[in-house]
Amino acid sequence: MLKNEPLASYYRPRKLRDLYGQDKVVGKDSWLVAAIVSDRVPSLILWGPPGSGKTTLASIIAKETKADFEELSATSSGIKDLKIIIERAKENKRLGLKTILFIDEIHRWNKAQQDALLPQVENGTIILIGATTENPSFAVNSALLSRSKVVILDSLSQESLQKIIKRVARDLKVSIKKDVISLMAIVANGDARKALNILESAVEISTTRKKEIDQTLIKDIINKPGLVYDKSGEEHYNIISAFHKSMRGGDADASIYYLGRMIEAGEDPLYVARRMIRFASEDIGLVNNSALMLVNSTYEACAKIGLPECSVNLAHCASYLAKSKKSVAVYLAYKEVKAEIEYSGNLKVPIHLRNAPTKLMKEIGYGKDYKYTPLEDDSTQEYLPEELKGRKFLKSEK
Repeated sequence: MLKNEPLASYYRPRKLRDLYGQDKVVGKDSWLVAAIVSDRVPSLILWGPPGSGKTTLASIIAKETKADFEELSATSSGIKDLKIIIERAKENKRLGLKTILFIDEIHRWNKAQQDALLPQVENGTIILIGATTENPSFAVNSALLSRSKVVILDSLSQESLQKIIKRVARDLKVSIKKDVISLMAIVANGDARKALNILESAVEISTTRKKEIDQTLIKDIINKPGLVYDKSGEEHYNIISAFHKSMRGGDADASIYYLGRMIEAGEDPLYVARRMIRFASEDIGLVNNSALMLVNSTYEACAKIGLPECSVNLAHCASYLAKSKKSVAVYLAYKEVKAEIEYSGNLKVPIHLRNAPTKLMKEIGYGKDYKYTPLEDDSTQEYLPEELKGRKFLKSEK
């Protein structure tokens, strides 16, 4: 393993052909490749999610065009740093050498800082390449945006991430099964840097602890540690569990009993009310929408009058929830949605559903062909991402 440099940095692509997953941007027939070959790269705004290759692409462009490459991070630099680079760029220009200034997270620079770039971009002193995860229509000054070409990078596909992981693992002489590589690609969620960080951790743990790199190890790396409660608080959680399950089972007497055990022991009534707010949506849901309104009113009553008076309000509400019809349709629907998101990551919002308040967004097709439902029949209009077309999360009530 590399002791002094992370894998994600060491294996950063040095050539366009090694930049996986961005064929639309750096494919052989793309305008950007043609601009690089002809040494006519304009100022660029690279817009894409983390780990999609923005910094990598900027450094490759500088190497391919033999330009002097300067780099700033908008989170830790300002106009003073910019002025130093501009002076060097002016000297480069005098010597016939181009200067590419890469600004990472350019959206974090304020208007004055971005405005300071304008004269240098206009007169060709610098070629700006700004990287942003934010929509440049909102994150970059319109004057600067109009002088730059926006390049949209996509999050990397699972296939591309698997190629990257396999390539690096092969170079490290590490054997990893296909199902494990697939899991690593899924949890990396389109981010090459994250994929290699997971791989690096897995290899280090495997080497030091003599453990196989399997799915269990990957899950241990990515999972957040569970909350640990002090042993003295165990009975507290036993009782709140019994309270919840008694209401779910329709036993009003047991519900009031466990409520009393908590309140008389000094439990915060607002804590109990918050638990019932959750219950109203998780266990009752659409079969009785009044439950959520009553619990919210109970919370307000507890906040207004406090103990001991609000104990009756809590008992009233707990009894109502216990006796109400139950449905977990909404709870299961959200659980299924959560599992789908964890599996498939950031699926693209259909382009006809995207908002298009700026000229740039309209030009790239945002909102095109959207049917306005109050005036148009939308029976054929799709709302879910293409990969989930026809999927039903919320099941019909029985």
